[in-house]
Amino acid sequence: MTSQTAELTRDLAPAPTIRPRALGLGPDGRFPIIPRPNLEWTPEVEAATAHLYERVSKVIPAIEWPFHAPYVKAINDIKKTRNAVILAHNYQTPEIYHCVSDYIGDSLQLAKLAAKSDAEVIVQGGVYFMAETSKILNPEKTVLIPDAEAGCSLAASITAADVRALRRKYPGVPVVAYVNTSAEVKAEVDICCTSSNAVKVVESLGVDRVIMVPDRFLAQNVAAQTKVKIIAWNGACEVHELFTADEILGFKADHPGLKVIAHPECPREVVEVSDFSGSTAAMIDYVRTKKPARVLLVTECSMADNIAAETTGTQFVRPCNFCPHMKRITLPKILDALLDIREEVLVDPAVAARARQSVQRMIDLG
Repeated sequence: MTSQTAELTRDLAPAPTIRPRALGLGPDGRFPIIPRPNLEWTPEVEAATAHLYERVSKVIPAIEWPFHAPYVKAINDIKKTRNAVILAHNYQTPEIYHCVSDYIGDSLQLAKLAAKSDAEVIVQGGVYFMAETSKILNPEKTVLIPDAEAGCSLAASITAADVRALRRKYPGVPVVAYVNTSAEVKAEVDICCTSSNAVKVVESLGVDRVIMVPDRFLAQNVAAQTKVKIIAWNGACEVHELFTADEILGFKADHPGLKVIAHPECPREVVEVSDFSGSTAAMIDYVRTKKPARVLLVTECSMADNIAAETTGTQFVRPCNFCPHMKRITLPKILDALLDIREEVLVDPAVAARARQSVQRMIDLG
């Protein structure tokens, strides 16, 4: 039996702005001044990055590599001096994901991995809520985001005030927040969830009704798998909400034997006509373990590129819905962040402490 999903509608709120902060550089500051490197394509650069180009040669044309390579070398050199790690979300472009990152994965995986590192500086290759989560779980570390305007339509669709209003409207009903939310929202909810553990989190609360924010499609997909009634907020990811069932069925008709793997942020009708639905980590694992001859990933463009770079024997059919926010992160901006220690992500300690509780409750479920 499938529970019904109630929806609450509101206009999309603007994403919060991350306040840039210039940290002390030079002999009187925390970080030494590093001269800007030479960014020319030289035989030295070519030799130093040849092994990295091998990783991405299937998805980055050789004619483009002389532009990327000087940045790749400079970033990899400077992050050692800075005692820094770079976290790259699965939606980052291949030259970031495969060539300069230290940790790859979804937002929560990245923050947890960074917490185990002895690095002093974390550079977030992703969007602002991911950088906030990294700061929440790594309060003593300096967290930088290369572009403070890298927002998220889903996270921007709900505010802390909205959560408080939901609690007044539904007194006593627990609130579950997708990790794709701001620190302020995480601080107002009972527990967080990811796309892979959302059903487990909802059922762990032991109640018959749960509020889920902010993704209505994730809520609908969870509702189809549990008897718990889901009260859903009306947010959505601007990338995933564009996919349609007719589009997916058209690809299947044009490509016999095609395996379709959909992210749970997609509309329910898209998931229903897909062969598998799961988080970005689960989607990657499906391709690696099942090794389908032909596959379509119903998610952001770059993930197919990143898997294709390391996969043989699988042809990727690519409907490309592009995330403009993820693509604000580039090699030049990562280099500038490392050189200048710019765009530090700050979370109010009181907010961070409450947000950390909701994230930790999810982590403690295992």
